[in-house]
Amino acid sequence: METLRYGPFHRALHDAIAHRGLSLARLRAHLEQLGVQVGQSTLSYWQRGLRHPEVPRAIPTVRALESVLRLPAESLVKLIGNRPQPRLPRSAPSFSGLATAWVQTAPLLAEFEAVPESARANADLEVLSVHDTIVVGSSREQRSITTRLVVRALRAGPDRYLAVHQGDEGCLIDNALVRPAEGCRQGRVRRQSASRGLAFELLFDRRLAEGEEHVFSFTVVDDSGGPTPGHHRTFREPCRGYLLQLAFHRRALPARCTKQFRQDTDATPVEVDELVCGLGGVVSAYFCDVGPGLAGVAVEWT
Repeated sequence: METLRYGPFHRALHDAIAHRGLSLARLRAHLEQLGVQVGQSTLSYWQRGLRHPEVPRAIPTVRALESVLRLPAESLVKLIGNRPQPRLPRSAPSFSGLATAWVQTAPLLAEFEAVPESARANADLEVLSVHDTIVVGSSREQRSITTRLVVRALRAGPDRYLAVHQGDEGCLIDNALVRPAEGCRQGRVRRQSASRGLAFELLFDRRLAEGEEHVFSFTVVDDSGGPTPGHHRTFREPCRGYLLQLAFHRRALPARCTKQFRQDTDATPVEVDELVCGLGGVVSAYFCDVGPGLAGVAVEWT
């Protein structure tokens, strides 16, 4: 292939994958058999030129790609060179755009976006993993949401994360509490009763260095709403892994729970899987390489 000789890397990789006739899922599976872990979204970014393999960290992965794709040794590695990794274009919607599920919260988010530090905060962070745990009470109400995130700084400087929450129908959002845990402390909080919206900052204890990974967690206590319809999280950009768990009270078990993913709030779910409420009343849904879009669990009651 001409691109294998002269590059660029992303075009050579794209052509090699097409020539081999492998889907990205199958390519990833072959890499895993060689002991190499890489996200399907990362492979997609590489072959589209949205990202470039980091040198030297990605060299073993690129050599494994050469093996799976039956390419000459070092043929892809030499195309990487010492080029620094370009950042993924931030073409995702603003935080206000993220709130399309509850349009009236946009003014809340705009208050944060008006401050340069807050506007940059999430844009300079890559979300690697999210784990949401929802506790549902005896009256079928959502009692709390505990979230643990793993993020990586795309460049030096981010020192906060901007989070949003919308309460269930009938909730008193003014009574909702934010409880920071590991890796963060509470910053500014904004509420809007009409939309049941809550926006808040989680401040880190330092500015992250480029490439640094950070783990933090927090809980939103919001237990004044009616029977919960479930929980969905909006992903503005791809995320490697999302685990969502709902823990139901033993006297208020659901009639049905379904794992769902949709491209936007008004779209029909493109993936719907029945979930089992296991021992202890816990329902779990795991999404691999999720987003952009909405991922969650819908709950039906008798």
